[in-house]
Amino acid sequence: MKKLFILQSITSAAAYLAGRRLRVPFLWIVLLAWIPIFLAGYIFLWWFRNVFFYRDPSRAIPPGDDVVVSPADGRVMYVRSVKAGEIVSEKTGQKIRVSELAKTTLGISDGWLVGIYMTPFDVHFNRAPIGGKITTVYHHRTGVNLPMVDLWEYVRFTVLRKAVDMFAAPFHLENERLTLQIQNERATCFLILIADRFVNKISPLYSEQQTVSKGEKITFIERGSQTDLFLPSGGITLRVRPGDQVYAGETVLGTVQE
Repeated sequence: MKKLFILQSITSAAAYLAGRRLRVPFLWIVLLAWIPIFLAGYIFLWWFRNVFFYRDPSRAIPPGDDVVVSPADGRVMYVRSVKAGEIVSEKTGQKIRVSELAKTTLGISDGWLVGIYMTPFDVHFNRAPIGGKITTVYHHRTGVNLPMVDLWEYVRFTVLRKAVDMFAAPFHLENERLTLQIQNERATCFLILIADRFVNKISPLYSEQQTVSKGEKITFIERGSQTDLFLPSGGITLRVRPGDQVYAGETVLGTVQE
């Protein structure tokens, strides 16, 4: 909205000065023509930010206690194996602990980490991947968040629909995040919700010791953002791979084996 106002002001001022200097009437016509264009732009931005972005479509939750559903709408950027609580970063060659991503101790060493990126066009309500009790809610705040993607990366996974390996990028270790642990008799999962630049607003809908059902809304996160799902490897079989489009509460990420 601010950028649109600045562009409108500059264009209007330029047309006004040019019209006075050159005394060409059609410049005033051009100036008047900009008014409905910018008005339409304001209306669209208001609708996008206050209506479209907060939409909450219903979801068909897959049945079964052995099913793990996606916690977020978006594209799967990576699926990484976790060994002894660590993941080797191909970008840096360093071993990064999952607890460093979560900013809290997880207490479980092996498993799978699935990274899902949400664009501003995705639904931003997050849902519980499994039903159970929320045993951990930890909110790690920062001053200023780092941007998650550059323009080419954004075009690659929104237009070309290809995965971008965002694991261990600077934002992945620095930005604001909310970590939740959900567990039941058969499985445990950890959600790590990471905010994008200019967001600093992750709103949990539940607190510790409360019980949620699979596919139930549990958080809302502003604008573009990322959700990491850490699944301890006790009998988890994954069904997604990088590049897949997933939908919160609806897409099956994996199954829990006996």
